[in-house]
Amino acid sequence: MKTMLSYLLLISIPVLISSEFILTESDYYEDDNVKIWPDFLLQRTLKKRSTNNDGTKPLRELEIYSMKIDSKVTSRFAHNVIISRVVNRANASREAFFEIELPKTAFITNFSMTLDGVTYVGAVKEKEVAQKQYQQAVSRGQTAGIVKASGRKMEKFKVSVNIGPTKKVTFELTYEELLKRNLGKYEMSIRVKPKQLVHHFQIDVRIFEPQGISFLDVDSSFLINNMSSLVKKTLSRTKAHVSFKPTLEQQRKCPDCHDTVLDGDFIIFYDVNRDLSAGSIQIVNGYFVHHFAPANLTRIPKNVIFVIDHSGSMSGTKMQQTNKALIKILSDMDTEDHFAIIIFDHSFSTWKSTIFQATPANISAAKDYVKTIRAEGATNINDPMLEAVRLLNKAYQKKQLLERSVSMIILLTDGDPNSGESNPTKIQENVKAATNDKYNVYALGFGYDVKFSFLEKLALDNNGIARRIYEDSDAPLQLQGFYDEVANPLLLDIELQYPENAISDLTKTNFRQYYDGSEIIVAGRISDNNLQILTAEVNANTADESLTFKADVNIPEAENIIKQQQYIFGDFTERLWAYLTIQQLLEQRVSASTDEKKILTDRVLELSLKYSFVTPLTSMVVTKPEETKNETFVADKPLEDERPPAQRYYAPPLYAPVPAYAYVDSDPHFIISTNNHNDAVCFNIDGKPGTVLNLISDPDTGFVVNGQLIGDKKIENNKKINTYFGKFGIMNNNMDVKFEVSTEAITVFHGEDKMIFPWSATASLTKQSFSISIVKEKNVTVDNRR
Repeated sequence: MKTMLSYLLLISIPVLISSEFILTESDYYEDDNVKIWPDFLLQRTLKKRSTNNDGTKPLRELEIYSMKIDSKVTSRFAHNVIISRVVNRANASREAFFEIELPKTAFITNFSMTLDGVTYVGAVKEKEVAQKQYQQAVSRGQTAGIVKASGRKMEKFKVSVNIGPTKKVTFELTYEELLKRNLGKYEMSIRVKPKQLVHHFQIDVRIFEPQGISFLDVDSSFLINNMSSLVKKTLSRTKAHVSFKPTLEQQRKCPDCHDTVLDGDFIIFYDVNRDLSAGSIQIVNGYFVHHFAPANLTRIPKNVIFVIDHSGSMSGTKMQQTNKALIKILSDMDTEDHFAIIIFDHSFSTWKSTIFQATPANISAAKDYVKTIRAEGATNINDPMLEAVRLLNKAYQKKQLLERSVSMIILLTDGDPNSGESNPTKIQENVKAATNDKYNVYALGFGYDVKFSFLEKLALDNNGIARRIYEDSDAPLQLQGFYDEVANPLLLDIELQYPENAISDLTKTNFRQYYDGSEIIVAGRISDNNLQILTAEVNANTADESLTFKADVNIPEAENIIKQQQYIFGDFTERLWAYLTIQQLLEQRVSASTDEKKILTDRVLELSLKYSFVTPLTSMVVTKPEETKNETFVADKPLEDERPPAQRYYAPPLYAPVPAYAYVDSDPHFIISTNNHNDAVCFNIDGKPGTVLNLISDPDTGFVVNGQLIGDKKIENNKKINTYFGKFGIMNNNMDVKFEVSTEAITVFHGEDKMIFPWSATASLTKQSFSISIVKEKNVTVDNRR
């Protein structure tokens, strides 16, 4: 958080984003003659008429008369096609919207729209090339940028086109993704959100798994009452078919409603048959994919150092949820495991300064300790991480830990380092040097304030992964869910080998651990056209022994079996290989040196363009007809650190709004989370020192929060002036109360009274209508007591 105000400002009131946002004609679209604003405004400001003046139901001018979602999953690789047909029943032109949410792990591969018999096809191009077209579109006043982050697991693709009276348009989007095995099952999620009744709606999912399908389940939030009976499932040994085709009447929320029940995720879960073997290999057109996930293995003991942020920004719900999750995680630890707990703010402390075995007595004592953790102070990440490595090193030296065990450090933080060593690059270097490739680091970023790219590199440098934990009521379940993924290691030092000089372009073949419920996947190309038998050998270690698995696959027979299957889509092994290669190269780029990064970038770009994948290095350029000129849209792949763009806002005086506004972009100075809503509003201020901005306005309680900008104390010549918040004003005209919060003091104006509270002491004030409490050098809380 870029602010010179070093104390946390907590406002305990319901927050609504209200009329302080300026809405223009470009901010909403019309649907059935109703102006509808984007989702960030939380609600539609105008409601649709349910009947005409004569009591009859109105016809929807823009009607989705057909939507079909067709998915083919072959060996965990999903190929999804969404086709939507829209008709304009009005006697004038209307703008038709195609809005789809797809998984973040997916790559868009194709988009087209057909209007008046002409098909307009999106083209995947290098991002820099697409950016030029984007800038040209912006210079003409046209909209651009049609893919953005949407929630935890989804990205939103949105495009529109103007269609004439009685005309039709067909939209078609294709995306592909590799389904990841997690906690013993594959999950395929299809977001269903047509926002209106659809005459012909259908979902078809066909799955082909040569290993055999062990189970198949379907779930959805909108499958209520008798809707579940509309899901048709057929399952044979290697094939499954799921279809869902509700009629128009079955889609209605009530007999006379125009609202649809189709609003949520349609989720398919399945797994394949497994045994203690080298796994399954499929071959098509010279490319192979090898899945390895053996069953019936004994778990390996693990050693976990929990490094928990309890700085001031973790106060309140975050700390409570973290403590709750940690207590549950401790309860689930195996008695053969070892653990330690380090908490940190501007300094750190270690519970009992050593590593303990997870005996019932130690677990009970640790739970009691966790319950006492409170949030305070700044954020020093470097020192506790190095202490975690020191604890593990010391425990191994003293023979407290088994040589064949899995050691990991799980870091949880909600902010960027701002105390001690605060240079992110230096922290990453320090931790990497300390672990010396011996321990895994898993970095969990709690909330939106944390810089995810910093945590991602910290984890990937040390054989781990980074994960964002979203601020919501289920945050403890998110934390526990991540821990469950790494709770049961089964194999160590796994290496997959194939014939030398006969195989090329292999994806990653060496893995530190294999965890229960997960899967290892390797893909490659058979470069020897005369090779008849593909031999795969897997070497790995358990806690007690070394294992070797072998598999011999007759290449002509394997290819013939796959070609005879109707459920597959063409060259799926080659596309799966390209998808997996791109994903792994992108991970390598995070930790690569400058020279290595250029080589990796060139390779990712080459594959992305060859296979038409929209990746972080490419964009899809969509040209659509707009009367006499074409309009260009650009679809990008959002990154985890990117935020949904905020809109325009007023810049009022410190206590009274005035009609002035500025623009904001996607790198926020601050975040506002809204009650009962999954999204947050993100701001980055590019203003001048002295400018006062309205941050929050709640018409229900009467609270208004404004912030005044200040600049750097030292300004370099020809450099942009960085601005920060130096003072906040909080007011409530209903109660005739105002608060002024600066880095020096908190001033309360109540009627004719004026009270000044310093940050150097804990204090509180309670009135009939409000209360204010200050925690020494930490935070101020204003509470509406109506």
